[in-house]
Amino acid sequence: MNYLKILLPGIFVWLCLSISFYISEQFPILKNNFNIQAIIILIMIILYSSTGVYFYYKNGSKTNGLTLGIVMSLTALILDALITVPYVEIPNGRSYQSFFSSPFLWLLALVNVITVYSLWRVKIRAKK
Repeated sequence: MNYLKILLPGIFVWLCLSISFYISEQFPILKNNFNIQAIIILIMIILYSSTGVYFYYKNGSKTNGLTLGIVMSLTALILDALITVPYVEIPNGRSYQSFFSSPFLWLLALVNVITVYSLWRVKIRAKK
């Protein structure tokens, strides 16, 4: 297994979600309504995960979809711990505990894993 190749989709998803959160904070309607922002981000993570899966499996990788989904989510969570929390959350008055205890964060991770596994099962595994 090529470790850099399996980390790239997680980095891609994390980067796209970070940009999406930043852009959504620029619109007053979204900034003040977490529910609408959450729905938009949940839809976006499905699109970003699907794109990451497409590029990962494009060259015929054989990695199990559940493994890829978990690695993608863990990569994004590690990048959150190293970059997002210290440089975005803490300056805004939040903490590691408030960030990682958010149910929405874990819902995003779960949706990512389910999306990756489902796409692998339907598109990649079905080709075998």
